[in-house]
Amino acid sequence: MTLWGGRFSTKLNQQAWDLNSSLGVDQRLAIQDVDGSLAWAGAIHETGILSDKEHASISVGLDTVRKEFSQGQFTFAPSDEDIHTAVERRLTELIGDIAGKLHTGRSRNDQVATDFRLWMLGAIPELASALKNLQTALVENAESAGETIMPGYTHLQRAQPILLAHWWLSHYHPLQRDIERLNDLVKRVSVLPLGSAALAGTSIAVDRNALAKSLGFAKPSQNSLDAISDRDFAAEYLFCTTMIGIHLSKLAEQIVLYTTAEFGFFELSDAFSTGSSLMPQKKNPDVFELTRGKAGTMIGVLTGLLATLKGLPSTYDKDLQEDKQPVFEATDILLVMLPVIANALRTITVKVERMRDAIDSTMMATDLADYLVDKGIPFRETHAIAGKIVRLAEEKKVGMEKLPLEAYQAECPEFEADVYQVFDALKSIEKRNAVGGTSLKSVTMQIAECKMQNST
Repeated sequence: MTLWGGRFSTKLNQQAWDLNSSLGVDQRLAIQDVDGSLAWAGAIHETGILSDKEHASISVGLDTVRKEFSQGQFTFAPSDEDIHTAVERRLTELIGDIAGKLHTGRSRNDQVATDFRLWMLGAIPELASALKNLQTALVENAESAGETIMPGYTHLQRAQPILLAHWWLSHYHPLQRDIERLNDLVKRVSVLPLGSAALAGTSIAVDRNALAKSLGFAKPSQNSLDAISDRDFAAEYLFCTTMIGIHLSKLAEQIVLYTTAEFGFFELSDAFSTGSSLMPQKKNPDVFELTRGKAGTMIGVLTGLLATLKGLPSTYDKDLQEDKQPVFEATDILLVMLPVIANALRTITVKVERMRDAIDSTMMATDLADYLVDKGIPFRETHAIAGKIVRLAEEKKVGMEKLPLEAYQAECPEFEADVYQVFDALKSIEKRNAVGGTSLKSVTMQIAECKMQNST
């Protein structure tokens, strides 16, 4: 059966049918389509379109269809153009022609928009939960790190010493922003299109406020033309998933770097590593490389949907059939990746000594400048003095802590014997005690706040 065709004299060409059919994608909306139909049946029953007996029959039939989908027992027919056709066809098989009354006053245009929003309202908390699990892994690693010191980098050049815990937590906060973006999106997804019909609004006097409430939406849409064409929520959802992908990619890139022999800061568990078909010694971070690569895929699906939307006239156009596949794809990628990354991080081995050995005295050059600032010299002057000391140590091929006091005093007589204390990496870290800094006190506060935030 098709839900249209009365004005046509010939069947749709088979190749055109194959192009037009969306069942392969939108069958994922099966439960949502049944739930929306149950709510619609209730709404038109209230108006008198359906008698009590008809409403009961349709409701029982839809409950049976829902159960078939839930239990994996639903059988699609070759004539099923989309999920809406499949549901109505099966309902007709179960209860007869009375099923034809269900579609009174609605269109597939408002129906599919409602299904899609319902699906997304379920997907958002699932994604948020997976993100929280990864956040938990990051906090656990931060707690385990204790006072472990590592080099901090800018421009991929050694910059200043930091706590490893501080580094782990630096990946917690982007994920928190991702969760907040998803949660904020809910209010724009939770707008009911059902009742907008094809474009002009339904001719049936349904209570759309009650209909919205019955389906768990915050409110009904306010303009029928906009309601059936609006896919802002899908684009925004893809932006959110793309940002998650980008944040995961940044984390993955650093894990890939830090597990190389050149860095050697981390070692991945064998359970989350792969080997080479040629080189027996290889231990590859494929999980994190794939994570990095999938970010590109998510950027692609976002830009693809935006390109689809940019030139559409108002109301519904068949181009909008392309809205669901990218959303499903991005969601599937993340729900596979997020738990794998979380578990890979939980089983990672930290090479504490290798991290400490990567810290050299030049990384405390700012502390050297600050030493003179404490003696009343302007920072611009102390910066230049510290730079000269760095250059002198490089020329003599020794660490700054190995230069004699006379060399320091030659650049500035304010240097005293206690100057060498600035090259203690842990003391340097402890000075960074402002909120958000890398000191142990600050990081301990961060961990407590993250744990509290993550538990809500």
